[in-house]
Amino acid sequence: MHKYKKFLTVCSLAALVSSCTAPFVCMAAADTTEMQAVEFDREDGEYSIQVDLEGGSGKASVTSPTLFTVKDGNGYAQIQWSSSNYDYMIVDGTKYLPSSTEGGSVFEIPVSAFDEPVSVIGDTVAMSKPHEIEYTLTFRSDTLQSVE
Repeated sequence: MHKYKKFLTVCSLAALVSSCTAPFVCMAAADTTEMQAVEFDREDGEYSIQVDLEGGSGKASVTSPTLFTVKDGNGYAQIQWSSSNYDYMIVDGTKYLPSSTEGGSVFEIPVSAFDEPVSVIGDTVAMSKPHEIEYTLTFRSDTLQSVE
């Protein structure tokens, strides 16, 4: 029961401090070691969304707009890097491996927030030894469009 109280407290606090009018709902993880995607009030399916990348040396980029998938009411983004040298990403403490490295490393990650920077780490093997590089991704809810 304690986990549900924590969930309600987090969501209540988020609702009090949020001025966001976008159609997104707070979704907290009962187990904070595993990230949950934001609950999304659209039908399951595929959408496109603008994603802004900041951080690193400025040499890397991600494809934008990107594919945004709603599965069971949760949102996930397909992040495609400009380089195929990214061998993993870390999002909220969880490590994600690429689903492809053709044309750039591709990852499917849960989206935990919209219209605010989300911290991620990308590990690149492009240098003499692997380096974890800190980035932020910002998913722009006002650009969301259904993919037909």
